[in-house]
Amino acid sequence: MKKLNKEELKGFLDEKALFYEQPKFIETDPIQIPHLYTKKEDIEISGFLTATISWGNRKSILKNAHRLMLLLDNSPHDFIINHTKNDLLSFDGFVHRTFNSTDLTYFITALHHIYIKYGDMETFFKAFKKENNFQLAIHHFKKDFFSLPHLSRTEKHVSDPLKNSAAKRIHMFLRWMIRGAKGGVDFGLWKSLSTSQLSCPLDVHSGNVARKLGLLKRKQNDGKALLELDKRLRELDPKDPVKYDYALFGLGVFEKF
Repeated sequence: MKKLNKEELKGFLDEKALFYEQPKFIETDPIQIPHLYTKKEDIEISGFLTATISWGNRKSILKNAHRLMLLLDNSPHDFIINHTKNDLLSFDGFVHRTFNSTDLTYFITALHHIYIKYGDMETFFKAFKKENNFQLAIHHFKKDFFSLPHLSRTEKHVSDPLKNSAAKRIHMFLRWMIRGAKGGVDFGLWKSLSTSQLSCPLDVHSGNVARKLGLLKRKQNDGKALLELDKRLRELDPKDPVKYDYALFGLGVFEKF
């Protein structure tokens, strides 16, 4: 593919973003799990837990995310608020790659803490948002989320952008919650937060495509690379830079670009 100037690149990516941001995208994507629900808190919780285990084989992700919802009686918010210690025993044997029943038990306990303290997850992220992005808010979220007694191993399942992590999974979760529902994929639930602050969920697919298109020079998919990509995508669309996640991901996964 020949090198595109800025105007040509924007046109190409706008077209691809529009093509992939369609309801059919949900069929093979982890976002199908929160789409099972209509209550705001159920969407938040199922989305956060699904995003947390969204790495590896997609079929395995979907299988385990559906199983996880069954363990929460298909009522995530009610389970988070009202569960007893005995209810957590049903988690024994749950595992997705390195995320196991011990991690899940803590996540449920921590989510209970977050919902009792803040009412919902939107309120937390609103309290710590910065003007340009959610890096600081994610850092504070992790700090509060792990403020209860826990095994240190569990902390690896929530990344910290201030420690140079791209934090792909939590940025994906934020995209789900904040971007508008016009395309039929994201939810647009968190009205108090701006789409302009979102960052692209940077992974091997979006990173490779971004490099081929000249949007990214840094070789590692880390926090510094994310900030570099953020800057370029905001130049193409300051109000909705993360819409290009659809283009970059689609080009990489479906078109083998």
